[in-house]
Amino acid sequence: MSSPWSASAEGVRIAVRLTPRGGRDALDGVECLADGRCVLKLRVRAAPSEGEANAALLQLMSRLLDLPRSRIALVQGASARIKTLAVAGDPLLIGARLEALLATERARGAPPT
Repeated sequence: MSSPWSASAEGVRIAVRLTPRGGRDALDGVECLADGRCVLKLRVRAAPSEGEANAALLQLMSRLLDLPRSRIALVQGASARIKTLAVAGDPLLIGARLEALLATERARGAPPT
C-alpha cells in the first residue's frame, strides 16, 4: 500500500478524505481509493458550509501533529471530499508523527481498509 503523504520542498503533502458532520473529530486510518491513491480518512463534527469543515480539518491536523495551525494549509480540494494539505516542516519528523498516529489507530482495533 502506498502512503497518503509525500515529501515536498516545504515539508509534506498529505492526501485526505474528509467526512464532515462525522459525529466527532478524529483520524479513522488510511483508505485506498479505486484509482489506487491512498488517503488519510478524517472526520469532523463541523458542517461543510462556509468553510467550517475545512477549518475544523486544519485544526484537527494541527492537534494530531502537535504543530501550530499556521504550518498547515489546504492547497487543493476546498469544496471536494478529497483534499490535499501542505504541512511545513521536516518531512522525516512529520512522516514519523503520521506513522505513530496510524500505529496508535491500528492498535485501537480500527478495521483495515
